[in-house]
Amino acid sequence: MTFQQELNSWLSPKALTTYPVPEVGERAPTSAILETPRPNGKPTIISFLRHCGCPFAEKTFHQLRNLASKHPEINFLAVSHSDQEATDKWVISIGGQWDVQVIVDADREAYAQWGLPVSSAWHVLNPWSMYSVYRLGKQENLWNKPTESGNRWQTSGSFAIDELGVVKWTRVAQAADDIPDFKDALESLGAGK
Repeated sequence: MTFQQELNSWLSPKALTTYPVPEVGERAPTSAILETPRPNGKPTIISFLRHCGCPFAEKTFHQLRNLASKHPEINFLAVSHSDQEATDKWVISIGGQWDVQVIVDADREAYAQWGLPVSSAWHVLNPWSMYSVYRLGKQENLWNKPTESGNRWQTSGSFAIDELGVVKWTRVAQAADDIPDFKDALESLGAGK
């Protein structure tokens, strides 16, 4: 990783046309990069992550990985907007993907399709999020890691869709430190904890 790569992660990316967040009961968006419903016919929990290197993305990924090992009847997907190489390195650095499928959307087209825009400075740099970075580091040893690609301004969000491709649960981050609680996502799909 170079200083320039880290600096680039702070540059605001090109804004894309962002569609409305899919609502519960609607058909989930589908594309070549993120096909819904999934071909294997299982319900799916999808989490669009912040940049690779973000401790909040890491915490979210750990939760997905833990749930995927307990719920083989559900697909668990993590979507990264960092490039393939940076995503692969980051996933290895945090312990591997296990039963989570990782999809790379470096152009952020699926993010926009699912209603996840570029965020504001307040979303990323508010005092509560800044304190949460410190607290997550101190309590769980999850600190910022090098950011080789992607950016800090992309909004994250998570969704549950059933086996027919119907949205059952949505959670769009209200700030950078907004980590989803997947309990409601599991319940929406008829699964326990």
